Amino acid sequence: MRTAGRRHGSITRLVSPGDLGEILKPFVFLDYFESKDAAALRFSMHPHSGLATTTVLLQGEVEYEDTTGASGVLPVGGVEWMNAGGGVWHGGGARGSGTVRGYQLWTALPASLELGSPASQYLRPGDIPRTGPAAVILGSYGEVTSPVLAPVGINYLLVRLQAGEQWQYTPPAGHSVAWLSVQRGALRVGNARLADELVVFDESEDAVALTASEDCEFVLGSAIAHPHKLVLGHYSVHTSADALRAGEARIKEIGAQLRRAGRLG
Repeated sequence: MRTAGRRHGSITRLVSPGDLGEILKPFVFLDYFESKDAAALRFSMHPHSGLATTTVLLQGEVEYEDTTGASGVLPVGGVEWMNAGGGVWHGGGARGSGTVRGYQLWTALPASLELGSPASQYLRPGDIPRTGPAAVILGSYGEVTSPVLAPVGINYLLVRLQAGEQWQYTPPAGHSVAWLSVQRGALRVGNARLADELVVFDESEDAVALTASEDCEFVLGSAIAHPHKLVLGHYSVHTSADALRAGEARIKEIGAQLRRAGRLG
């Protein structure tokens, strides 16, 4: 399965919980963003529960703030991981005048974590381990493990290849869900040429052999399949209606606190 996603201004939505997210879970949402106008990528404080967000910044700088108490600036090459757990609010956006681009991914949390305490990590480029051409954003691959405290059974890699370079991804045991998105350059997988799109691989644990048709950059995810049906709120993803009600109640409480503090309109 292949998709070019749906473009909304500077954002291309490649996966949503209501479409490919049900096939790719725990990967339930993926946006690619790219803008020469930093002001076009500003996001006011908004809530989440039951999921984790991962932002990979490929170009530019992004300001961030969340109700775990974290705030600052994410530099180019940095990674944001925010486990929303039972409820959190966050906001921010691009700063400066240059091009800003990157990916934001949502992953559904397991039932044991979906109502837990929220936590966030903001990692600088040097904190992200590499193996060959791949930066390991989440999980473990080869001999390296990401410092991100993500649930087990999820891999998320950023890979850059030069024209003609070959690379093979061998999923860990049990990783039957896999996909990749290439938004810069082009790849070949067998006889298929991939460019400016996301491809969903057939459910299997087989290795994926890739050849760069030209210099390229892509993200790739693989995981053990999420065993629950997705129960969706506007900004939340849970494993049951009861968990969703609990998460949305906590979100409402935090929102009221932010309004009393004058941080929301």
